[in-house]
Amino acid sequence: MELYVHIPFCVRKCDYCDFLSFPGFGCGADEKHRSLSCSYINALCGELDGVFCGMKETGLKCDTCFIGGGTPSVLELKNTEKLLKTISEGISPIEFTIECNPGTLTEEKLKLYKKYGVNRLSIGLQSADNGILKALGRIHTFEQFLESYRFARSTGIENINIDLISAVPGQTFDNWKETLKAVTDLEPEHISAYSLILEEGTPLYKRYEENPGSLLLPDEDTEREIYHYTGKYLEEKGYHRYEVSNYAKKGFHCRHNTGYWTGEEYIGAGLGAASYLSYKNAVRLKNVSAGTGSENDMFRIKNTENIDDYIVRPSCETEEILNREAQMAEYCILGLRMTEGISVSGFKERYGTDITDRFGDILDKYRQMGLLEEKNDRICFTDKGMDLSNTVLCEFL
Repeated sequence: MELYVHIPFCVRKCDYCDFLSFPGFGCGADEKHRSLSCSYINALCGELDGVFCGMKETGLKCDTCFIGGGTPSVLELKNTEKLLKTISEGISPIEFTIECNPGTLTEEKLKLYKKYGVNRLSIGLQSADNGILKALGRIHTFEQFLESYRFARSTGIENINIDLISAVPGQTFDNWKETLKAVTDLEPEHISAYSLILEEGTPLYKRYEENPGSLLLPDEDTEREIYHYTGKYLEEKGYHRYEVSNYAKKGFHCRHNTGYWTGEEYIGAGLGAASYLSYKNAVRLKNVSAGTGSENDMFRIKNTENIDDYIVRPSCETEEILNREAQMAEYCILGLRMTEGISVSGFKERYGTDITDRFGDILDKYRQMGLLEEKNDRICFTDKGMDLSNTVLCEFL
């Protein structure tokens, strides 16, 4: 099982961000914001205590913990320590990740992370070009990122991911290549390289609606060139692509996210956090009514997104109940995101039926088109298929 913990606070929201988060926090926060973050952490720790109590009673364990946001590194030291102490007293994850942003990461915080067992950082860089960082609404420069990275290494953190975003306003193929070189020169263990998606409600989306040409987005050919170059370049530098947008040195793939993609159960704590649980665990850990659904169902459950309500009493509601058919489809959709694809024998072991009995027509169709292939008990995308993955995955719905 995996544990996700949500911290919904930032110094400011980036112009492309549609995550559940609130600006105005950090070292310059006023008393109102500081008070809110303290109240939130108290409520979050209370929710976690309840989760850990339920896990202890049922013998469940969390292999990974991922603290995301928002910007978890924006928390003050006392709130950071309270949260990490609560987690470390409840579980002992093999992989313990915390997201951080340059401009909010200090040596004191890094030492605290290390003290409580954090062994992996995910640092949001996005670009090595300061002009692009400014266009995205980031609060930091590339130089500040370098300082944060060096702090982390000097503290003894030996597993670091760096987040990058391509196809952003003002980006050219050449400055993307410069970003990749600057990042790989640092030799992080993991790199996540995503392509920008314009999400409704964000400042970038609004600007695009008002004047599409004003964003200076790379054209489709340049975006495709960036995508192919990224995979080839990172492979040459020793980073194996194991998922659509994720690359790692040997032995450093993200265990937490791999748990999501392979259909493992996970539990979310914090504002708006989602859980994916079996019937029994949904009843035990999230207080789902025992009369809801059946023992073969999986439950997708989401915490309230109202922070005032959450602080008073963390609550959740069932968003979706997945029957066996829905589970099989989701298993394929998520599993095919990984370059190794999905296991034929693993599918049968999990669901008691051959994958060809359920999805044979879809698999045959895209094998004949050269988009899917089967080798060594696994079904995966070909290089051509990975380019058209969204088209294929939609057929499983």
